[in-house]
Amino acid sequence: MTGFPVEAVNLRRLFGDFVAVDNITLSVKKGEVFGFLGPNGAGKTTTVKMLCGLLMPSSGSAKVAGFDIATQPDDVKSSIGYMSQKFSLYSDLTVSENIDFFGNIYGMDNSSLRVRKKEIIKLTGLEGKEHVITSTLSVGWKQRLALGCSVIHEPRILFLDEPTAGVDPDSRRMFWDLIYDLAQNGMTMFVTTHYMDEAENCTRLGFIYNGKMVASGTPLEIKRTQMKGTIIELDTDAPSEALRLIKPMETMDEVSFFGRLIHAVTASPAGATDQVMKNIEQLMKQNGITVSRINTIPPSLEDIFISLIKQEDSHDKK
Repeated sequence: MTGFPVEAVNLRRLFGDFVAVDNITLSVKKGEVFGFLGPNGAGKTTTVKMLCGLLMPSSGSAKVAGFDIATQPDDVKSSIGYMSQKFSLYSDLTVSENIDFFGNIYGMDNSSLRVRKKEIIKLTGLEGKEHVITSTLSVGWKQRLALGCSVIHEPRILFLDEPTAGVDPDSRRMFWDLIYDLAQNGMTMFVTTHYMDEAENCTRLGFIYNGKMVASGTPLEIKRTQMKGTIIELDTDAPSEALRLIKPMETMDEVSFFGRLIHAVTASPAGATDQVMKNIEQLMKQNGITVSRINTIPPSLEDIFISLIKQEDSHDKK
């Protein structure tokens, strides 16, 4: 291992015969916002719990903040912050009391805690809410408070496990502003999410599916290297029927909904894509379906993730 704040090699976790995490290897640089992306049940939370020293790996190794997660879990825990999607706040305490509670848990003396609490309240925009009972806060404000409590002790690394689940879009955007503020000050951020727009905000990404790392790199690198084929985007007045008709076409590798639009991936050579689109238009016309627009588009992270999942499922069936 080479001294990254977070690094894992062939990390594996079994629950009986079930393989929850399957030989995950990753590294995260200082001040980086690393996005760990995958659907529910992919193994994100299990991986994070191992990296936080909360769950022992079945095999493999990892170091966090320079400490071995298997032999030095207490040192790992004291060096990190951890925020789960359930927030872990005490609802009957005020905002101020929650911050004090977590500061005391991390062994801060009264003088340091007093100074740090003012910084946290300013960072999270909680001025004027110090004496508000936590249970009365909106989800977005609870989220900010939970973030503040998780960094009260100024950890080197912050793990955020699905931190914006169930939060409205405006609160999500403001929360990501806080994440970047912390990263710019040198804190390493490890964020699990299944939101593709959040993934675009990350410095680097790791895609996990069925416990396996299926792709990693910057969002741009993943878009350039992981998409096999060309994406044709189609807008029609009968998307469900159009999808049914396009799927059997020999030139199609994958066909799926993207909102009310259809994304069809063709492996045909670049020069043949125009003919593929003409064939689709003709098929729609023959079936009385009006095409408002058809054109090729660059892949989104969602397109790539759908493609990678289908590749993995196809490989597992063989």
